[in-house]
Amino acid sequence: MGWRAAGAAAGDFTKAVLRYTAPSVTQDPCPPFVAYAARAPFFHNALAMIRLLLVLPDADAVPDALQRLLATSDAAAIGAATCDTLVQQASMLVPQQLLAWQPASIAGLRAALQAAWAGAPPHPVSLVCGPLAASQHEELVHVGVNAWSLAVGLDAPALRALLARADARWRREAALRDTLTRSLAHLDERKWVDRAKGLLMSARGIDEDAAFVLLRGAAMHANLRVGELSRSVVEAAQWAEAINRAGQLRMLSQRLARLAAQALAGVDARRSRSLRTESVARVQDNLAHLAALPLDELSKMALERVRAAWEALDAALGARLSPAALGAIDVDAEALLTAAEALTDALETSGGRRALRIVNLCGRQRMRAQRLAKDALLASLLGGGEWSMRLAPTMDAFEASLLELERAPLSSPEIRAALAGARDEWLRLVRGVREADRAEGRADLVRASEVLADTFDRLTASYEHSLQVIMS
Repeated sequence: MGWRAAGAAAGDFTKAVLRYTAPSVTQDPCPPFVAYAARAPFFHNALAMIRLLLVLPDADAVPDALQRLLATSDAAAIGAATCDTLVQQASMLVPQQLLAWQPASIAGLRAALQAAWAGAPPHPVSLVCGPLAASQHEELVHVGVNAWSLAVGLDAPALRALLARADARWRREAALRDTLTRSLAHLDERKWVDRAKGLLMSARGIDEDAAFVLLRGAAMHANLRVGELSRSVVEAAQWAEAINRAGQLRMLSQRLARLAAQALAGVDARRSRSLRTESVARVQDNLAHLAALPLDELSKMALERVRAAWEALDAALGARLSPAALGAIDVDAEALLTAAEALTDALETSGGRRALRIVNLCGRQRMRAQRLAKDALLASLLGGGEWSMRLAPTMDAFEASLLELERAPLSSPEIRAALAGARDEWLRLVRGVREADRAEGRADLVRASEVLADTFDRLTASYEHSLQVIMS
């Protein structure tokens, strides 16, 4: 569609630009009205007028009464639209105001404005129409109509007053919306700052003022607002906890299989029953916590696979214990381990912070301690096989990760002391693996694997709450 000039005198300007025609193949490729206006001798006068986008029942038919009004007012139409095209035309022409003239349906106009801008149009909106029902006044205000007038008796001064009222009300409402938006943003930032301060106070054992100084200094260093940095701190802590909890599922899969083997071997049966009940409750709690997080699609799919694997293992654990049942339990435990490993890796990737790797690395040591004890017991009870072949790779992986943790710069005196204790207990676990055919060796195996699981549980929590991870 294109605008065609139909007059040359300045007094015919409005009528000229409002005469609408279909475009031809030779039409100027630039916006037609701009092309015409650039050639008009009264273009600069037009710039001083209010630029209107007309919203009409038929964009091709501008009423004569409206043309006469615009010709004698301080407003000029730069385009016409229907309710269906007003967003596109407003975006393309960038008018100063929208003037809806005698709409075929007030309800249709209201629905169009609501769908387009949800009550906050980017331009003042005026309406000229017939008499309105009492309920329609509130409805029009709700969708962003700023001023309206009866068409009967409307003259140029009244039109100018209508447009002035619309502009004044729109500016005031825009200012109020801006104030509200900034106030809500400030409250939201305060919420994130308070939560971040709480995390730092817990992680560092510092008071509120010191935590805020830490946040402010980090924000200045990162060239971020304190609220932005605080939100990042809270999100980093959430990712670290999620990785820790998903990592616990790896360990619990191996612990539950080990406890079944321990029960079949008659090693500390009472303790094994208690740990089994505790471990099942811990699995369920971690699944519930992870399900409540705002995970991305990849992590959601990984969590569903974990849940399905857990249901299979839970059912296997309910069967009567026997060598055959123990083999089935181990198969399901391995499936849960694989699914939980994939979930943990997905969470680390989604977190997008390199410091989260240390949480994952440390948490994996809990699983390896349990896996090593489980495989040693199963090899002893069920006659070697794949369980014996997994022992050496698991020990190598545990030793390599322990060395990496000992050399990691992310440390503290407490972490270094815990790692030293873990190495001593690791040597006891290795000795128990070698003596798993003897009752004393099995007892050492069970005890050392639990001590290591608890040690790395505390270490993982320490990394999770460390300043370097939280501020990553």
